[in-house]
Amino acid sequence: QVQLVESGGRLVQAGGSLRLSCAASGRTLSNYAMAWFRQTPGKEREFVAGISGIGGITSYADSVKGRFIISRDSAKNTVYLQMVRLSSEDTAVYYCAASDRQRYAGPSTEYNYWGQGTQVTVSS
Repeated sequence: QVQLVESGGRLVQAGGSLRLSCAASGRTLSNYAMAWFRQTPGKEREFVAGISGIGGITSYADSVKGRFIISRDSAKNTVYLQMVRLSSEDTAVYYCAASDRQRYAGPSTEYNYWGQGTQVTVSS
């Protein structure tokens, strides 16, 4: 089994930066498609960013392009989400997800492992 644990979420002022981490255990995830999603109350979970299992191909939601960067450190079995120029619209619970069924990490990828989430709150 794969366990994903997110960390790094906190209260930050608008315009600030934050880096989220997703530490994996149970298996080496270097070949897994990894992604970050986010969710606010009353809304569906939305795709934020993904990084493919092979080649490190990245994909982003339009709303975060140019502001967020997803990366992975295979040696640490960890995926990161670097976020800059945060706004109140980015306030959400951020979830890490992994897929061992598909290589490409996009919004329609079938993710079969999920973390518990970490809260990001951006004050305006």
